[in-house]
Amino acid sequence: MQIQIVNVAQKMPAWVDAGCADYLKRMPRELGLNLITIPLAASASRQSAEQRRTREAESIRAKLRAGSLNIALDDKGKAWTSADWSTQLQRWMAEFTHINLIIGGPDGLAPECLESCQQRVSLGRMTMPHALVRLVLLEQLYRAWTIYQGHPYHRE
Repeated sequence: MQIQIVNVAQKMPAWVDAGCADYLKRMPRELGLNLITIPLAASASRQSAEQRRTREAESIRAKLRAGSLNIALDDKGKAWTSADWSTQLQRWMAEFTHINLIIGGPDGLAPECLESCQQRVSLGRMTMPHALVRLVLLEQLYRAWTIYQGHPYHRE
């Protein structure tokens, strides 16, 4: 299985890159995790947030493989516990070869991008910077894997 995290963002701070690199090193090869960063649409004064989201959606769509399971990280999505993440990961491994976890930019994801996703997931009700979303997502994927493997990283 291959998991792509498609992230609309600017250059990440060094602490985010270091944290992401740490979790990527921990990930098993079976997950085939890959980070793809889509540059933010230029915020020209004449472009609305909707126009920027639409341009970003086109770039996102170009990175998605046909037949993949597409999951949007969206504040209106379903909130999963760590155990839910593990259950979902197990299902993905059994049913899909390619998964795309999509993180929008500061303006969010375009409606057409959200509609093309089979699932929407929220990392919680709090607002956090997009750089942190990527890091939290990687940690939860790692935690989901350790729960599935019975590794003591996750404690209840």
